[in-house]
This record gives sequence, C-alpha cells and structure tokens, in this order.
Amino acid sequence: QVQLVESGGGLVQAGGSLRLSCTASGRTFSTYAMGWFRQAPGKEREFVAAISWNGGSTVYVDSVKGRFSISRDNAKNTVYLQMNSLEPDDTAPYYCAAKVLTLATMRLVPQNLHEYDYWGQGTQVTVSS
Repeated sequence: QVQLVESGGGLVQAGGSLRLSCTASGRTFSTYAMGWFRQAPGKEREFVAAISWNGGSTVYVDSVKGRFSISRDNAKNTVYLQMNSLEPDDTAPYYCAAKVLTLATMRLVPQNLHEYDYWGQGTQVTVSS
C-alpha cells in the first residue's frame, strides 16, 4: 500500500508563488511515475503535470507551461510542484498521484488520471485577484 501526503497549499495573491510537496511511503519511490492534478468546483479533475521515475521527462498542461515546474527527489521520496505567476484560475485543491511502473512501462509519464494507482488527499490552493 502506498500513502501520499501533500503539503504546501495556501492563500496567495495573483502573481505570487507556492511550492507543493508530496511525500510517499510504502514502496520504492523510484518505481513510480508521479503526477499532479487539480479539480476546481464543478469541474472534472484536470491533469497539471507529470514526471518520469528518474525526473528525466516531464509533461505539463498548456495552461501552466512556463509557470509551473515539477521535480522529484527520490532520496526523499518526494515530488514537488513549483507554481509561479499564479492566477485566480489556478484556484483548486491539488492532488498528487502515483503510478506503479514495471520494466515494460518505466518510461511512461501518464497524463490520464485513470492511469494512476494511488492518490493523496489534496492540498488547497487559493489565488486571490
């Protein structure tokens, strides 16, 4: 069983920055691809960013490219989401997710929420205008 715990959310003014963290326990962290998603009220859960097992590949939704950066530290079992130039439309709870990889799927950087195996409880990000 894998447990994911997010932190770092909060209230920030437009143009500000936050860094989210997600720490995993339960299995070898380097065998996961990791992703961040968000779900604004009344909307479906949306892909934000994902990173491969070793950090060599990253993917972002177009709306955050150039503003957000995903990274990971396998020694600390932690994935990060650095969010800069925040906008009110970024307001949502943010969830991290883990996909367990095999030798056959080690290069995957999944963008579809249904591909992920484990989810955290979420951390709220609120951006005021």
